[in-house]
Amino acid sequence: MKASDNILNINNLHTSFRIKDRYYDAVEDVSLTLKENEVLAIVGESGCGKSTLATSIVGLHPPGNTKVTGEILYNGRNIVNFKEDELNNIRGNDIGFIFQDPLSALNPLMRIGDQIEETLVYHTKLNEKQRKERVLELLNQVGIAKPELVAKQFPHQLSGGMRQRVMIAIAIACKPKIMIADEPTTALDVTIQAQILDLLKELQDETSAGIILITHDLGVVAEVADRVAVMYAAEIIEIAPVEELFKNPKHPYTRSLLNSIPQANGETERLEVIHGMVPSLTKLPRTGCRFSARIPWISQDAHEEKPQLHEVTPGHFVRCTCWKHFHFQGEKEGASNELYAN
Repeated sequence: MKASDNILNINNLHTSFRIKDRYYDAVEDVSLTLKENEVLAIVGESGCGKSTLATSIVGLHPPGNTKVTGEILYNGRNIVNFKEDELNNIRGNDIGFIFQDPLSALNPLMRIGDQIEETLVYHTKLNEKQRKERVLELLNQVGIAKPELVAKQFPHQLSGGMRQRVMIAIAIACKPKIMIADEPTTALDVTIQAQILDLLKELQDETSAGIILITHDLGVVAEVADRVAVMYAAEIIEIAPVEELFKNPKHPYTRSLLNSIPQANGETERLEVIHGMVPSLTKLPRTGCRFSARIPWISQDAHEEKPQLHEVTPGHFVRCTCWKHFHFQGEKEGASNELYAN
């Protein structure tokens, strides 16, 4: 895939936060691409850098305490170097963002219709009548009944699922080429989750937008993603097409995540526990394999001193060589991982 075929190219991205007098990378040397009409899922535990990566793309970090370096290429320009007014022209127009918590993202003092219309005022030349019609059209498009009534309501008067639909309406108002969805189904019940995911796919079919889906829910990933990037401790540790990742996971972290999910076929006798936890930003090891401390039964010789992403099959990349030697406790080295196959 040529770089020109992608609608977004992220190259060697670093996002650092200042803690006291030092900066610490929360996203370290990340490179990703996004194609038109593709769903790229970014998965990992809380604290691994997923949301930081998402907000880095649209420059939503306080500039005084954050450093962002590397390239985020959109339309041939590196938007990392954009000023605030230049970013404002892209946010909502070219790149839509669906926030994790719509109640905190929506303005509690503004009516729903006014909040959707705000994007249209900033990015379009529609007159007031056309904007009002577009607001109702968007509310109807995201599956909200009685859009005229809802447009006059405030966020606290809506259910969680309806607020999330409003967030999606705002994100798609200008038909962006890229949508970033940061945990869009968190705190919603299973039925509403399914409806929101179906809605995102329907909207993508209409606009051919590329979607970056941030989630920790591997069930959601299996349902909607085309490719998956697994993050751990600020780094991408595995990238693969979704079917390949579930059938043939390589990295010990990916295998551990998948092995901790209950199997519907009942083939797994017990769920695997991932030892330890993601290290804090200030204690994150910056050399060697960052997952090695959580798999202490694997020899240190199995890890690379400076782990790199290796292409093991076409389009399937894995960081470090420890995947070749990994086995779960109680298994022998080289034990099959066919249990992940669907």
